[in-house]
Amino acid sequence: MDKDEAQAYLQSLLNKNLRITTTDGRLFWGSFKCTDPDSNVVLAHTYEYRQPSDERVRRHLAEEQEAAAAEGSTTVALDMTSRYLGLIVVPGHHIVKMELEQFASQMAQ
Repeated sequence: MDKDEAQAYLQSLLNKNLRITTTDGRLFWGSFKCTDPDSNVVLAHTYEYRQPSDERVRRHLAEEQEAAAAEGSTTVALDMTSRYLGLIVVPGHHIVKMELEQFASQMAQ
């Protein structure tokens, strides 16, 4: 991909929702605004999602094991924690994965 193609692709992403996973396991979901030569990414209207803490997982597992024993179920689910951040900069060296949020109606047939 040459420079012009890369620039056109980035322009096509402007104001679209991206999911960015970082080296510490967090996930940021927000509207792509810009990037720079160091691969830093600016997102607006951003939410941060984190895996639950080990203590919370242990507590939840203990509670669920009691309930599962009574019901005979073995599946345990625990939601990620989230918070609204607004406008953020994700440092490029911490980005592990970037995904464009697309729905079936937006994809080429």
